Amino acid sequence: MSALFDVIMPVFLVIGFGYVMARQGLFNDSAVDGVMRFAQNFAVPLLLFRSIAQLDLTAAYDMGLMLSFYIGALSGFAFGFFGAWTVFKRPLTDSVAIGFACLFSNSLLLGLPITERAYGAEALAGNYAIISIHAPMLYGLGIAMMEWARSTGQGLSVAALARQIARATLSQPLVIGIACGFVLNLSQLEPPGFFWSAVDLMARSAIPAALFGLGGVLFRYRPEGDKATIAMICVASLILHPAITWVLGTQLFANDTAALRSSVLTAAMAPGVNAYMFAHLYGVAKRVNATAVLVATALSMITIWGWLHILP
Repeated sequence: MSALFDVIMPVFLVIGFGYVMARQGLFNDSAVDGVMRFAQNFAVPLLLFRSIAQLDLTAAYDMGLMLSFYIGALSGFAFGFFGAWTVFKRPLTDSVAIGFACLFSNSLLLGLPITERAYGAEALAGNYAIISIHAPMLYGLGIAMMEWARSTGQGLSVAALARQIARATLSQPLVIGIACGFVLNLSQLEPPGFFWSAVDLMARSAIPAALFGLGGVLFRYRPEGDKATIAMICVASLILHPAITWVLGTQLFANDTAALRSSVLTAAMAPGVNAYMFAHLYGVAKRVNATAVLVATALSMITIWGWLHILP
């Protein structure tokens, strides 16, 4: 029970605070958009820049950690895509967006603060390793699948499709922050102390601002219809992905305790708002993905508690 109150509850109270303020009209849509734009376009990219720039790359990039997490993520995508397409008879483009919701864990806004509260800041190296390729890899996959689905029968060239995928992925602020962090890390340059002090000021605001803004974002999306499809997304995100990651990490790759904690907890997070943003970008499955983000985020309070009890 202590894990629920000491680790999970503070994170969700901040989200709930943003939700209640939005519901009371004290945190309107333009303010929500402004906070989320600040967090996602500036503060969080700087947090990732700092973390990647200071990360011990040789120690953090453990093959078992990465494979167990990403095999689980891709399995979630396949489960959601084929379930939506074959069982629920959704159009091909809808199925890609629903599969993306099953694929994209909220590794930043939930995974980082919950892992830190559970195991301390020193336990986050594995989280940052996962996050460093999370957005580029999974957005790349989602965009590639969606462009394939949209271009079916249109004869779009491979080169044109590749350019579109690269442009959409590399323009993401999170990807830019990660890339700059790698450049600084590999260059072995040492910026002056005042530089890091300024970066730290911005980085420390990233998670609280993003969690508060997330509460406002979630208020916009009312649970509506498509209950079976939404349930499928919740099962894929909260149970299937972390279960596969756990089995692979313990039985196949023999991950150490730190890697197992980072990979399974990150996998156990609900779909992020990016799942809705991806659906909104292409104008498909918006209601399903928005509602799934809201419902899965609420349910994850219980499922994360369960995974914390299972983890060493």
